[in-house]
Amino acid sequence: MTSTGTVLDEIIAGVREDLEHRRRAVGEDTLRRLADQVDPARDAVGALRGDGRTMTLISEVKRSSPSKGSLAPIPDPAALAHVYAQAGANAISVLTEQRRFGGSLADLDAVRVQVSVPVLRKDFVVDPYQVIEARAHGADLVLLMASALDDDALRRLYDLVGELGMTALVEVHDGPELERALRLEPRVIGVNARDLKTLQIDIERACELLRQVPAGPVAVGESAVHSVEDVSSYARAGADAVLVGEALVTAGDPAETVAAFRAVAREGRLTNMPQGSEEVSA
Repeated sequence: MTSTGTVLDEIIAGVREDLEHRRRAVGEDTLRRLADQVDPARDAVGALRGDGRTMTLISEVKRSSPSKGSLAPIPDPAALAHVYAQAGANAISVLTEQRRFGGSLADLDAVRVQVSVPVLRKDFVVDPYQVIEARAHGADLVLLMASALDDDALRRLYDLVGELGMTALVEVHDGPELERALRLEPRVIGVNARDLKTLQIDIERACELLRQVPAGPVAVGESAVHSVEDVSSYARAGADAVLVGEALVTAGDPAETVAAFRAVAREGRLTNMPQGSEEVSA
């Protein structure tokens, strides 16, 4: 749900305008046919559960952000994604919003060809067309933001993601949004330390919210990750995974940073693992 005049509202207005241009160029029926032709979506939930012992990592291809402006030029997103995957990233996030983040669906296409791990389309998804579009371009995960969607839209888009064989990363940033998200019984839930309506960050609030996520879904800490200690903070709060962009694209050695973040031990939610799984018993 949005409030008039927020940063989030401004971003979504641009997203909707750009979406209509793409819809006029490629009709939904054509898009569905294209989606039917791509390989089945990869197992994102299994990838993010990992071995149950150390944190898993969604490494992001991120050129810029509304809060920081330009971060890195990234002329070859596929090459960067390859570095991430080789260093141990469990999934790759690709920003496809162009106006504020400098991303594109072409970036998603390039990354999908390059890596074998699951790929997340990270965008402000507000219309079923975008979900079908994500599948047509090979996405395995789709971000759904509770802050950008009312209950009916959230449910409709969540169901469509599943119908197309993908996994929804349902993102929340406060208690009411968490309650709404949990009604979906999501398999992956993200807690964002950044309030996209104001761009303010509060990692302590995010960690407190993570402690309220029940066993079952994979829990992902998002934003405010700049160091191993930040990853450890999310781990102590019960996160299974973290989504990291800025710290990786600005790092002198992104592979080293990926490896360091991946080495952080999980602490709080091993009950999240399915009973009898090999990861728990090994």
